[in-house]
Amino acid sequence: MVMDSKTSTGSSVIDWLLEGGYDKDIVTTIYGPAGSGKTNICLIAMVHGMRKKKTIYIDSEGGFSIARLKQMTDNPKEVLDRVVFLNPVNFDEQKRVFERLKKLVNDKIGLIIFDSVAMLYRLEIGRTKKVQMVNKELSLQLSFLTEIARKRKIPILVTNQVYSDFENKDKIFMVGGDVLKYGSKCLIELQKVEDGVRKAILRKHRSLEEGKEILFKIVDKGIEEIKT
Repeated sequence: MVMDSKTSTGSSVIDWLLEGGYDKDIVTTIYGPAGSGKTNICLIAMVHGMRKKKTIYIDSEGGFSIARLKQMTDNPKEVLDRVVFLNPVNFDEQKRVFERLKKLVNDKIGLIIFDSVAMLYRLEIGRTKKVQMVNKELSLQLSFLTEIARKRKIPILVTNQVYSDFENKDKIFMVGGDVLKYGSKCLIELQKVEDGVRKAILRKHRSLEEGKEILFKIVDKGIEEIKT
């Protein structure tokens, strides 16, 4: 399903949540704990969402799996032929990735995935005293992605990690705080409800009602809604 201002997520579950798909001119951030389905949703978009154009896939966690891709599609080589992979291993390399993006982004690119934006940032914060400088760099990176989305009308998917409040472990926060919260016009939280059951909650959107949610499970071909 493709609409003028939206493009299909590749999944009926997330298409329903977003009433048609990802907005083409904004950054969408998908956040949640490990194993909640963040990378799966990105792979679905890569496989099914943008068949006629190329995808830039920034993998800072090493989470991309050929074996998982082969489960999702009968034509993994065809998918890989239209993906440009970038694999930074530290925050300095992540900065250089954004220099490369300026040259890579053109009319042939239909989707940008950043999985995950906070992994190397989090490691850098842990080892440096220049926290303000690192936060500024992350903010610049998000601003650049926002600029690409607006100018090129390219949907941009960003995944993010979470952490718990020490005093209230039921409350979670995104890594990167306000930088990620305000840099994304769409926020989707993923939760692990119980064995095999996940929940997607629309936490922020410029035009849709917040709090909308849907239950799903991860299957070989992607994700499927759980009917209640």
